[in-house]
Amino acid sequence: MTGSLTSTALLAAGDPDLSGFADDPFWLILLKAVGVFAFLMVMTLFGIVFERKVVARMQVRLGPNRHGPKGWLQSLFDGVKLMLKEDIIPALADKPVFIIAPVVSVIPAFVAFAVIPLGADVSIFGEQTTLQLADLPVGVLYLLAAASIGVYGFILSGWASGSTYPLLGSLRSAAQIISYEIAMGLAFVAVFIYAGTLSTSGIVQSQSDWWYIALFPSFVIYAIAMVGETNRTPFDLPEAEGELVGGYLTEYSSIKFAFFYLAEYVNLVTVSAVMTTLFLGGWQPPPIPGLSGLDSGWITLLWFVIKLLLVMFFFVWLRGTLPRLRYDQFMGFGWKVLIPAGLVWVLFIAGLKTMQAEDTESWRPWLIGAGILIGLFAIAEFILGYLRPPADEDDEEDTAAPSLDNIPWPPPAASAGQGGRPVSVISAGPHPRQES
Repeated sequence: MTGSLTSTALLAAGDPDLSGFADDPFWLILLKAVGVFAFLMVMTLFGIVFERKVVARMQVRLGPNRHGPKGWLQSLFDGVKLMLKEDIIPALADKPVFIIAPVVSVIPAFVAFAVIPLGADVSIFGEQTTLQLADLPVGVLYLLAAASIGVYGFILSGWASGSTYPLLGSLRSAAQIISYEIAMGLAFVAVFIYAGTLSTSGIVQSQSDWWYIALFPSFVIYAIAMVGETNRTPFDLPEAEGELVGGYLTEYSSIKFAFFYLAEYVNLVTVSAVMTTLFLGGWQPPPIPGLSGLDSGWITLLWFVIKLLLVMFFFVWLRGTLPRLRYDQFMGFGWKVLIPAGLVWVLFIAGLKTMQAEDTESWRPWLIGAGILIGLFAIAEFILGYLRPPADEDDEEDTAAPSLDNIPWPPPAASAGQGGRPVSVISAGPHPRQES
């Protein structure tokens, strides 16, 4: 699917000119790299306190209010506390892998942010440059690749811990990320078809007239898939404190635990930035006539940050609202609902785009396609009904509600007479329960 897309639609539309990134001097590239790193660190420290304060507000309590002005330095003090804690390595752990696993999980989270456009062209110390570290003709595929590498840190941490719960958590994480990356990729395809490019800066530029949130099914599928991708509530099953104590990071402490925490929140910022870039216009202002002049210079960075915070609030809102799902429900939803829905939506968008390109108004292809889809659903339902085992009559009797007449009620209790000897009690009628 990707090969045919890149060979036809992308070449027809033409990728944006990326030669400007090669003209930046080395000091400017280094400065932008440090700026991206600092931005992610600040957003991580802010995101932790922001989440705790929003959830506290939802639960009618105070939340962090001690360290710093109104508690906004709480995450900074928590980081210092974690670094000062004792670093414990289990006796049965594979020590080299146990140490390197947190690093493997946190590096891809930072690397993925390199292709996110933060703003339009600006002037930095007299040099005209774009507020983006780098861009590629296949920038979104680079994002998916970086997200796929991060799962190795979770798998290695669970395997190297030498314990059962971390191993189960790492296996859950691998299955979860693989499953929901497929749905995430399908959500991107509709954006690729309309933008005509895989470059992140090109996708943002193509949303100058309308945002791709109008591709609402793709937006919903990505919103669900990104929560599963980042192991956030209600999809935090690899950690699952009630079942697996802490999942893949159960045996970790001190700075290694902080690395996993850092990876989670940097991934949160990264997937929020991807949603902002692909569906919310990136650094573009809202398509309102009065705001059309605010699409250049440093003001575009402010638009990007506002949209990013709104998406992060959506994450926190889910955590404070929804309970955790069961693992079988979660995996079944991904494979049986999200992926088929994504495939059907991609077929619909491809057909619509083809009809627009050929400038045809005939409804015959749509009717044929709808008939084929209805026929496929009918055949699938028939096959599933044929393969479904028939209900057993004995099972139906077992599942029937019990009747009070069939319950063996105990006889009435005997009362003690003189000398402690029991005296039989003659019942004047049936037991009250039996009578009812």
